[in-house]
Amino acid sequence: MKKLFYRVLDFLLFSNIFIALCAVAQSMVTYQLLHARPNGYVLALMFCSTLAMYNYSILLTKPKNPESSPFRRVRWIFSHYRLTITISIIAVLSLIPLMLFLSFPSQILLFFLALISAAYNLPIFSVGDKKFGLRNIAGIKLFLIAFTWAMSCVLLPVLELESQGLLSVPTRDTVLLVAKRFLFIAAITVPFDIRDLFRDKADELKTIPVMMGERKAYLVCMLLLAVYLLLLFLFNSGIDKNFIGLTFTVILTSWLIFKSSRERNEYYYFFFLDGTMIVQFLVLFACSFISL
Repeated sequence: MKKLFYRVLDFLLFSNIFIALCAVAQSMVTYQLLHARPNGYVLALMFCSTLAMYNYSILLTKPKNPESSPFRRVRWIFSHYRLTITISIIAVLSLIPLMLFLSFPSQILLFFLALISAAYNLPIFSVGDKKFGLRNIAGIKLFLIAFTWAMSCVLLPVLELESQGLLSVPTRDTVLLVAKRFLFIAAITVPFDIRDLFRDKADELKTIPVMMGERKAYLVCMLLLAVYLLLLFLFNSGIDKNFIGLTFTVILTSWLIFKSSRERNEYYYFFFLDGTMIVQFLVLFACSFISL
């Protein structure tokens, strides 16, 4: 039974289905905060695009000997290479009809984000004889990931709601939603870079932990979440259900980050830390039934 459980868990985590569900959950957070009905096409597109992009990223960075990789995720992906390719192809093909159901502004946004995501790994820049992708620019990796997630999980739902005339979201509120989501995603991304500290040094990736050190990188996480809470206090209209739910998830995330370390196994990072994105929606949904 235990072996079956881990097989299912490995499939969900390492096939990137779980992180795709996290993207759906973060889009649902946006709908929940705006008190709007979710758009099924937007949610399906978020799932397929995240699945395709994460698989594309890992396949593009295939190590020389994946079977001897110290990372269980890498060993699983390349021992299930055909399955990963099949899932990726299905996800990409599903994006084509889904795009047709979106408004033109949303299509432009997705095209822009797709370019950033593609350039993240592809060596499209060069200095002398050395070629590199966006992720190799010092300190930019964290901000690219957080920016892409915030724009897709917040701005895409907002654009679709406005294009259909269902809701008009003030620019100030949209900027605040994007800013807070950026801070949240950035905070849970840093521990992954701390875990990969020595590998990133060897690959000459200038991540926040590589440039600042492990201890200061953890302080950056806490600072990001502290700024998130500050924005929540300053710009929320009183202590309502959403305020309680978001504050709880930030505190929980802070604790999980504090308990993380390079000795933690991959399940802690890919299930618990990434899982905070799903927990955030579940907590907000549960709080909606609270009477204040």
